[in-house]
Amino acid sequence: MSLVVQRRILELPPVDQREVLRYAQASGLDELALLERLEEVCQEAAPLIVGRVCLVESPLRLNGDEVSFEGLSVRSANLGKALGGCSSAVLFGATIGLGLDRLIAKYGRISPLKALFCQALGAERIEALCDGFCAQLAREKLPQGLRARPRFSPGYGDCPLDFQKSLFLILDAPHQIGLSLNGSLLMSPTKSVTAIVGLEKLETSW
Repeated sequence: MSLVVQRRILELPPVDQREVLRYAQASGLDELALLERLEEVCQEAAPLIVGRVCLVESPLRLNGDEVSFEGLSVRSANLGKALGGCSSAVLFGATIGLGLDRLIAKYGRISPLKALFCQALGAERIEALCDGFCAQLAREKLPQGLRARPRFSPGYGDCPLDFQKSLFLILDAPHQIGLSLNGSLLMSPTKSVTAIVGLEKLETSW
């Protein structure tokens, strides 16, 4: 079996401004003034943000704490537990693009508050993208008798962060969605995520 990489562009839901303020840890300040500045940032950033995802679906094999997909494997008891009972998984990368990184750099020089809001907005937007993709995946798999598990990312628990390298190779992320990984395992664009979603068979009752 040869893994086929898919690409998707997802429409993002409206910005949850309260969530952005939570990420910015700014909820205790002058809320009206903060919301005005935040709205300015949201309007400027909106045309720069595009939700892109690349993914592959792979068979899955668990052997103790070794988790194997087609073409790659990793040792992680936490990941193995998260995927327990699954026979396959979807591996994906997601990004909202470089535009917001450039806006963060711009405001880092002239407006620390707006730079903070750009960072917080990016965190809210990439989470919204991942949540939307996982919800879409769950809807697609349900008619196939499969349930999508919560996503699990490298670097969480005992899953090594350098597993990113293998994911990037399998996903061909630089060519598919412009997502790259440097020698320090930092992703560019910075508001990006890689993750694994286990697929388990639903029990049928007769």
